Amino acid sequence: MNPKPTFTDRLRIIFKGILDPIGAFLNRIGLTPNTITLLGLVGTTIGAYFISQGRMTTGAFVLLASVLVDAFDGTMARLRGDPSDFGGFVDSVSDRYAELITFGGLLYYFLSLADYRGVMVTFAAAAGSLLVSYVKARAEGLGFTAKVGILSRVERYLVLIPLLVFNQPFIASLLIALLGNFTALQRILHVRVQGHERMKKARENKEYIH
Repeated sequence: MNPKPTFTDRLRIIFKGILDPIGAFLNRIGLTPNTITLLGLVGTTIGAYFISQGRMTTGAFVLLASVLVDAFDGTMARLRGDPSDFGGFVDSVSDRYAELITFGGLLYYFLSLADYRGVMVTFAAAAGSLLVSYVKARAEGLGFTAKVGILSRVERYLVLIPLLVFNQPFIASLLIALLGNFTALQRILHVRVQGHERMKKARENKEYIH
């Protein structure tokens, strides 16, 4: 089953003319893709700190800068001609840490206000975000595809950052909780269809052999 291009894939194509020159410049000055990945993670941590202190707009703009920085690591690796499995692994792991750190900032903020409704919603948002990524990784490990759903990582930031700019952390967490877990379910059902197709082909092959 060939997956359709995702929203993230389309963004990479649209902004290729911007990403490539900047990525080439970063390569020329001696930075590595993994360095850029870690810089993005450090920036996210700073943004999460501002969020934890209730400075939502500042935190949102720091997060935006960090996400933009993190967009260059894959481009740099491709332009260097040496994209590695380990580099992709580091990028994926750092992305998960970045999301957890961000939600950690939100959790601290809601806890400081004794807003337990916000705490639970943020926990659900973090769980949904991780499950979206885990379902895809596990599916691909079994030979399936799972690049489907309405709220991948980029879309989550497109929900989170604007709402934080306008100081609406609860609404941001609520939307990500609902749509993130729905996306995980979409991916589970997508893999289920592929699993049934695989079993059907296996049965047909056995009948053909016999």
